[in-house]
Amino acid sequence: MTLYQTTFDIFNKNYMGSAAMAVIGQSCLGGAAAMYVLANGTSILQMIQLAVIVLACIFVNTSILAQMKHKVVFNLLILSSVLSVVFILLNTIFL
Repeated sequence: MTLYQTTFDIFNKNYMGSAAMAVIGQSCLGGAAAMYVLANGTSILQMIQLAVIVLACIFVNTSILAQMKHKVVFNLLILSSVLSVVFILLNTIFL
């Protein structure tokens, strides 16, 4: 929990710069995850994975643009990043 709190404090202190970098970083990571998902075909399973990735990235970008609380933005950013990494690993190792 200490890592989470110190990272959030840094994010909160430099919110404008961190939010701009978050949009760029998570959009690139989400794009890479979408590429790995679509590399395995276009079945219903891949389309569901693609929808989850796209929605996670949209939620982060929307929360930043809607000026939601910084903690909500930070948590959505973590969720989006974790989902993208999980789908990248899932599609490169298992599928």
